[in-house]
Amino acid sequence: MYIPNLFREDDLSVLHPLMQTYSFATLVTQHDGAPYATHLPLTLRSEEGPFGTLVGHMARANPQWRDFDVDGEQEVLVIFQGPHTYVSPSWYTVQPSVPTWNYAAVHAYGVPRLIEDEAALYEALQWLVQTYEASQEQPWTLNGPDDFLRNMMRAIVGFTIPITRLEGKYKMSQNRSPEDRERVVQRLASQGEPFDSAVAALMQPRLPRGV
Repeated sequence: MYIPNLFREDDLSVLHPLMQTYSFATLVTQHDGAPYATHLPLTLRSEEGPFGTLVGHMARANPQWRDFDVDGEQEVLVIFQGPHTYVSPSWYTVQPSVPTWNYAAVHAYGVPRLIEDEAALYEALQWLVQTYEASQEQPWTLNGPDDFLRNMMRAIVGFTIPITRLEGKYKMSQNRSPEDRERVVQRLASQGEPFDSAVAALMQPRLPRGV
């Protein structure tokens, strides 16, 4: 990912929360010599390894898992797309200017490992369910493993991705003047759109002191 120094973010305490909040990710591999992508939720075990470990599963019928390198050398790419929004040049005090797009994204790299053990796969599914059911008034629980659950588990392939490196890009108007950055925050916060508000919230702590 192209990351100018102004937009680079390496702090795990910043990157991990974005990965957890925007956890519906894109897993990219090479399949028959061409890029292949699957969109799926991935949960992060932040304490496992220097950069954390991702845990997920996909349909066994999806050929992508067969691209995983059993020799443990070929990395895959996982893309986490955070909030993003259009920024109008009409908001700036410095003119002439052009339109742009503010956004946050994290790229995670690592070598996938298949979860071969049934008990380990069940544990991974339990953790996934508990993560996403936590906000429900009456959380659904994963019961079993009974015959039904075993049949469902046979239809998927579980995997982990110990992260070997992370790239974070937070393009939040850092190349603009302090006054322009403050105006962008104010306009985004006032528009009432969820992504606009989320970008404004990410921009706020990055404003120069005294602005």
